[in-house]
Amino acid sequence: MTMTDAVYDLTLERIALIRRMVVAWNGAEPGAPMIHPEAPYGSRDRDGDIANVTGDDDGAEEEHRALEDGLAVFSQNARLKPGRYQYHNPLAKLDCAAITDVFRDLATGETPEHITFAVTEEHLALIPRLNHMWDDDHGVPRIDPERPYGGAEAYTLDMGRHLGGGTEPENLVRLHREMQPAFQIFLRYADLGPGTFRRNAASVWEPA
Repeated sequence: MTMTDAVYDLTLERIALIRRMVVAWNGAEPGAPMIHPEAPYGSRDRDGDIANVTGDDDGAEEEHRALEDGLAVFSQNARLKPGRYQYHNPLAKLDCAAITDVFRDLATGETPEHITFAVTEEHLALIPRLNHMWDDDHGVPRIDPERPYGGAEAYTLDMGRHLGGGTEPENLVRLHREMQPAFQIFLRYADLGPGTFRRNAASVWEPA
């Protein structure tokens, strides 16, 4: 199967797992969202969390690995309205040396348990552009921290192009860091039903 004829089956179970994913922040400059390496679905029992959704004690590794493409399918096809959203922040009780949280207080090391965040049209324009990859070291999906939006230029130039220009560089840096809560909210609340998706010649997933 070539890159351009890949087909993905987005099942109800995979959508349920995506909605449970914990989005953290990869601190490698310039940084990018990544799934929590030790508790991708909210607890440190990864396979148990998967089995609770799929009802199958076997095949957890396969389902987990399939969600690299599943996240890309969801990011590029789900829809969310801009607005203020609230969520319980699992990172408040999940520490890990490999990741951080953009809301973490550097002085105290504490992270708020409840987040209220306004998702804007700009966040929603950038989410489908996220450059998904697999983190071999930690065994979880992540956004490429070096090329978070896939382009060969500086990430802020990629962002500006996707947003149609006119945004100050310092605002783009802030907007990029806000992609952690924006992406967490998107995974929990965006609308997308199960279906079959095909990756087109531009490497974008679309309904088959």
